[in-house]
Amino acid sequence: MRTQLGTAYWKLRWCYCTFFSGLGHISEALAYLHFSTSPPIFHGDVKSANILLDQNYTAKVSDFGSSILAPTDEAQFVTFVQGTCGYLDPEYMQTCQLTDKSDVYSFGVVLLELLTSKPAIAFDAPEEERSLSSLFLSAMKEKKMHELLDDQIKRNEDMQLIEEVALLAKACLNMTGEQRPNMKEVAEELDRIRRLKQHPWIPEFNREETETLLGESFYDIEIEHTGNFSLEKKAEESIAFGR
Repeated sequence: MRTQLGTAYWKLRWCYCTFFSGLGHISEALAYLHFSTSPPIFHGDVKSANILLDQNYTAKVSDFGSSILAPTDEAQFVTFVQGTCGYLDPEYMQTCQLTDKSDVYSFGVVLLELLTSKPAIAFDAPEEERSLSSLFLSAMKEKKMHELLDDQIKRNEDMQLIEEVALLAKACLNMTGEQRPNMKEVAEELDRIRRLKQHPWIPEFNREETETLLGESFYDIEIEHTGNFSLEKKAEESIAFGR
């Protein structure tokens, strides 16, 4: 039996094991599609409703109806814009070119849903408050991110870890794809945060280094994978190709 991330998972999202293992499954599956298939596959409609959970709460990426194969030459691939309002990459909407970074943007919105328990689009809210991503980026700029967080998170969770996840979400939501991390880097960062939670005695990154990692210099860094992270580790198990 499977259920959607957008329903049952909310109740379990801040059980530490479930939260980070679920995000790990999703990010590794997308990284596998982007980097380990030939040609690469871009999902095109990453959202909470397309992330399924089995009875063991293993997250699986589903619904490949909007997916495309990356072009094998240098020609730019132009397509009609598909996807779901609230999760769509702004650059994709302008250029009609779906890329791996389009999936990264959508994954960032899923992170926000987990952090805030708010929908990607609130159609009944005032116009300036409808988009969760816009609301979050404004709150981060004004240093009011805590006001958006789910109350359960604020009561029960290590705020340092929450801030780390929020910084990652912010990086994923950069307006241009060039400024976003790729899914390998996203998965690596989530693994780092997970291990920090498991082993708080592990020396942390310097705060300035962490901000640089998730800022402009983040994309110039070549990831050296640790033994705790493997791109193909159970990635295939987290892809549900049936629509």
